[in-house]
Amino acid sequence: MNDSPTEPDVVRAALGDLEGEAFLQRLALVRPDLDEALAEVYGDRVDPAAFADLLVADALAATAARDPALAALDRRREIDPGWFLAEDMIGYVCYADRFAGGLAGVTTHLDHLAELGVRYLHLMPLLQPRDGENDGGYAVADYSAVDRRLGTMADLEALAGEAHRRGIALCVDLVLNHTARDHQWARRAVAGDPTYRSFYRFFPDRTEPDAYERTLPEVFPDLAPGSFSKVEETGEWVWTTFHDYQWDLDWSNPQVFRAMLGVMLSLTGRGVDVLRLDAVPFLWKRLGTDCQNQPEAHRILQALKALVRLARPGVVLKAEAIVGPDQLVPYLGAHEVFRPECDLAYDNQLMVMLWSALATRDVRLLVHALSRRQPAPAGTGWVTYVRCHDDIGWAVADEDAWAVGIDPGAHRRFLASFFAGDHPGSFARGLVFQPDPVTGDGRTSGMCASLAGLEHALDLGIPAEVDAALRRIETLYAVVYSFGGIPLVYMGDEVALRNDRRWAGEPGHEADNRWLHRPRMDWAAADRRHDPTTLEGRCFAALRRLGEVRRSAVALRSDASTTVVPLDDPGVLAYVRRHPRAQPMLGLARFSDDPGVVDLAPVRAVTGVDRWRHVHSTAGEQAPADGRISLPAWGFVWLTAD
Repeated sequence: MNDSPTEPDVVRAALGDLEGEAFLQRLALVRPDLDEALAEVYGDRVDPAAFADLLVADALAATAARDPALAALDRRREIDPGWFLAEDMIGYVCYADRFAGGLAGVTTHLDHLAELGVRYLHLMPLLQPRDGENDGGYAVADYSAVDRRLGTMADLEALAGEAHRRGIALCVDLVLNHTARDHQWARRAVAGDPTYRSFYRFFPDRTEPDAYERTLPEVFPDLAPGSFSKVEETGEWVWTTFHDYQWDLDWSNPQVFRAMLGVMLSLTGRGVDVLRLDAVPFLWKRLGTDCQNQPEAHRILQALKALVRLARPGVVLKAEAIVGPDQLVPYLGAHEVFRPECDLAYDNQLMVMLWSALATRDVRLLVHALSRRQPAPAGTGWVTYVRCHDDIGWAVADEDAWAVGIDPGAHRRFLASFFAGDHPGSFARGLVFQPDPVTGDGRTSGMCASLAGLEHALDLGIPAEVDAALRRIETLYAVVYSFGGIPLVYMGDEVALRNDRRWAGEPGHEADNRWLHRPRMDWAAADRRHDPTTLEGRCFAALRRLGEVRRSAVALRSDASTTVVPLDDPGVLAYVRRHPRAQPMLGLARFSDDPGVVDLAPVRAVTGVDRWRHVHSTAGEQAPADGRISLPAWGFVWLTAD
């Protein structure tokens, strides 16, 4: 009998008749994508067909070893491939240690997340990092172990199991671009092992690095200038896009691809449902370019997607690609011909534009930028968010700014100044991260509540200012919950946690002010979430209600379409959500210190809808009358066609 993993008898012997047939059918579906991608990326290094067979054998072995409960979950999700796009899919993102001390602590606090309506839990880097500096956990020393400070792989499996029992999917970070220099692959490379030397990019001197760096932008110009680092043991130079302790893998080596596929299959074998693939734009290097978003990076993701779909049909891939919108949608498969890559991608542009509108009280830049971008392909979606663990990079495209009469450089500098609290009239309390002395640009650190003015309002002691700040938070999240995508709540935002003013006091954090917005969860504050007279109670009730309403509205599914409607009022964002199985929904959000009346005639021209009825709003029912509707300052309303 032929022992090729593609032979039906081999597959049935490994999986049984029923599961074997399912595997074979999936193989027939994904094999063209796999063969095409491998031939383009590795055709000059290996026999692509033979390499594909080897990878299919790995997928078959992983499928055979699949836990029965996880296999059943795969089957349910294979029947409903859009499960992660559903209207009840609401996310939460946190560091396990800062949320609850570790994985066991997270498990004990799942009730808190369930109250908020969470069905998607993203735990920030939890694999074993290097000791000392580790870029917040993104310098992984061991892919097969959990950070010993957080727990064990058994704890991760237990958390995944408990989350699944509550209907919560678990998302975990996987760094694809690099390992820690302390990883066993890197240690063996330094020791001279030729197999593992080929896992990285070493250079005998600065000739090639200097040639590359003529076109390479710097990621951390202050903390880690340059993209290459000296290897003390050998005197060579190694590629390090981010920090000197993070060594870029050489993805032109097919053995790197196979090794990382093994990591993906292992993690998902532990119960992980979503893999956040970190730094995917950087996977491929090409002289004379910025070494980002290269065609081969997309083909690598295409091949990984094919194999994950084969072995783990219920698992979702999420691209961490903080790039321009035209470069982003290809990570969701949008090419001249659709090619499956990742299922989800971060909507960084929406986040940036929301904060820009908050600072300027003007939505025209937001409306122009979001109106012209390409939608996510069918079957894929965005992850939408107000804040995350990282700084805010003011990625305002020059062409978008000029189109609405804004000087882009001046606007980026204004945003950094405003959210640092340096601009006259600013209510924000953030810090500038990585200022560029040449351009004057800077990025921003800070918690949502502090950037939205709550910290400032509390210091002033003015109740009206506190109310305005809470409305800003609620309205930002109202857009994120309804604009299109899986909304993520960043840890602490649900109870209006402010900046951690003691951020620099923890060893290793003093040089990185992003720890300003990575506080430890204040469980005493969270215990006040049911008291409507407290800040925590008001904020928690607002976000929980957003989730309740979203779960009842099919038009807010992630795979519904979004149309931005320009209005005459520059202080109001209007957008329509449409899904074939629901009436259209209209979202209105006011980015202004003053109340106002919105004329819905432009919405009627786009939708043909004359009558709308109230679904949810900032405070009480706000139904249109005579084609107009009143909105309070920093308020929002959701309406549905009547």
